[in-house]
Amino acid sequence: MKLVIGACILYVNNVIVNRLPLRFVRQVWYRCVMGFSIAPGSAILTGVTFDARRGFAMGANSVINDEARMDTRGGIVLGCNVSISSRATILTAAGEPGKARFAGQERGVIIGDHVSIGLNALIMPGVMIGEGAVVEAGAVVTASVEPYAIVAGVPARAIGRRHGRLECNPLYRQLCK
Repeated sequence: MKLVIGACILYVNNVIVNRLPLRFVRQVWYRCVMGFSIAPGSAILTGVTFDARRGFAMGANSVINDEARMDTRGGIVLGCNVSISSRATILTAAGEPGKARFAGQERGVIIGDHVSIGLNALIMPGVMIGEGAVVEAGAVVTASVEPYAIVAGVPARAIGRRHGRLECNPLYRQLCK
């Protein structure tokens, strides 16, 4: 029975609640029903989908933009001042094709403070993205990223570094979205 209730909650979350135009209503749902830890000043915009209840923590002043996918089965931790662009995907579970039963494996993803993840980027299970790093649009991150690195490509490779003190605040102050 718990499985059925859990599946129904995820369905309601990913089909109805994530489309509600008032952000504060979604935030209350995410905190109270989904069991997510969302720090003040953070926002999850419309259309973001989650694969599991719990297993998600978001630092202050961070934003997840429209239509992103968060696979929370293995756990996702976002630092402060993180910006995740539209249609980015963070995976925490994957099958192992080399195994006879194609058994699944869950590995959490940790994203440090002041990280920017571009449009349509894909973050694979077990990855750690260091403070201040930038993942360019369309990149597929299969290995951990050093702090302040700029990565791009498939698979993602370092193409540069960020310099200087980071004081960005990616939050959009919109009532609806």
